[in-house]
Formats: sequence, structure tokens, C-alpha cells
Amino acid sequence: MYQTFNSYPSALRSHKGFESLLTAMTSTIVLISGANRGIGKGLLELYLAKPNHTVIAANRDPENAASKALASLPTGSGSRLIVVKVDASIDTDALAAVNTLTSQGIDHIDIVIANAGVSYIWPKVSDLKIEDLQGHLVPNVFGVVWLYQATLPLLLEAEQPKFATIGSIAGCLEAQTLFAWTQPPIPNAAYGTSKAAVHWLTKRMDAEEEKLTAFVINPGFAKTELGNAGAQFFGMQEAIVEVEDSCRGVVELIDVATKKSHGGKLFDFKDGLLPW
Repeated sequence: MYQTFNSYPSALRSHKGFESLLTAMTSTIVLISGANRGIGKGLLELYLAKPNHTVIAANRDPENAASKALASLPTGSGSRLIVVKVDASIDTDALAAVNTLTSQGIDHIDIVIANAGVSYIWPKVSDLKIEDLQGHLVPNVFGVVWLYQATLPLLLEAEQPKFATIGSIAGCLEAQTLFAWTQPPIPNAAYGTSKAAVHWLTKRMDAEEEKLTAFVINPGFAKTELGNAGAQFFGMQEAIVEVEDSCRGVVELIDVATKKSHGGKLFDFKDGLLPW
């Protein structure tokens, strides 16, 4: 059973940084990349509302208005927010953020949600420009690898560590033939390629680390800025899924995930197990 703050000797309680260290020791620690908007922000709000959670928002620019506004979000009893800089396109950012966190007393991470990513063009393969493919692969694939490599040592210090990648049905291969509704006949050569790659990498993470539960979650065609932009490109007014519904489904999946039930697999936010 964890001791309360006042049960420690006064000399220890007065030591600079002790309260932050104690909070880190007794909290469930969750790191979410791309947490200042869309699905990332929705997930952040849900985890912050839980009691005894330390929620780390890993955002590209902690100084912008959207990131600073996160400080005003409601928090559950004993919960707190930490904002760190992680640009998914910069190879050194994730490790620098982890070094900052450890200096602040973060000695483990229970859950990492790799959410940051881009989707800004939807070409056919015949029209795909290499610079656009690179523009998706760097944040959507390399960024996840950099985040995973930087956070893995802290994940392995947790009792039941989980790494959840926010994937997409757009990156599924088998779904193209099994379920026509999941792989619509629309061009998506840049984003879909990046998601197929990160699906594979997440499956390998789970296979390579016995202690870690790593899996992929399809959040649905959510009404985020990116989702709505894609919908409008294809002639729709907006995407289909409410952000709140998507995020609740994602959190519920992570809450119940175990290595046996979820490790190395792809799940929809509400419809269960999906084919790769």
C-alpha cells in the first residue's frame, strides 16, 4: 500500500522535488503524442479526468496557444499534466523529452499512445510524389520508432507497460479483400503506406518485448481536423465518428488490454479485432 505524503518524515517531505517524485511513484503515468488537438486532445482529457494519473502531453510546440490551453483542463483527484516538446519529424525530440521527464522524477511510464501523425494529400500511386510519401513516412513511421525507442526503458520499469499505436484501416492489406467497407476504393497512397508500415512495426514491438503489450487501434473516421479534411477532399461534408466516441473506445481498449488478448493485434475502437 502506498504511503500518504504526510506519513513521510518532515525532512524528506521538505526536500526539493520530493512531492513530484512521490506523485510519479503513485500515479499511473500516460504519455500521449500529438495531444493538443483532435484524438490526442480527446484522449488527454479522458486520462486527466481519471484520479491519480500523471498525463504527459508530447506536443510539437508546447508554447503555442493550443498547448498552453491544456493547463486549464479539469483534472481528477491527484492527477496532473506535464507538457513536453516532441516533434514527430525531429529525430532527437523524443529522447530529449524523456531526459527532461526523468530529471523531473518520472521513473517509469505505464502507457504510451503514439498518436501524432499527418495526412494531407490523397494521391493514387501513379501520382504519388516521393516528397509527399516522405512527408508522411517521417512523422507517421519514423516518429513512432523514435518515440518507442526513447520511452521503452521507462515502459519496462512499469508493472504492465502498454504501447498503443493509433493506426488506421487505411493501412490494412487483408481488409481490402475481406471487407469492402473497410477499404474504400479511394486513393490514399501516402497515408495508407505509412500506416501499413507502423502496423508492422507495432506487431514486432510486441513480439520482441515479453513484458510489453503493444497493439494498434483504429480510431475510426473521426471528425478531427485531419479527418474532416480527408472527408471534404472526397466530397463529404465531414467525417463520420464523433471524437468523443472514438476516444472513449480507445481508452476502454487500453484499459482492458493484456498481452494475451491484445498484444500484436489490430483493434477497431468499437468493432473489435480487425484483420491486418
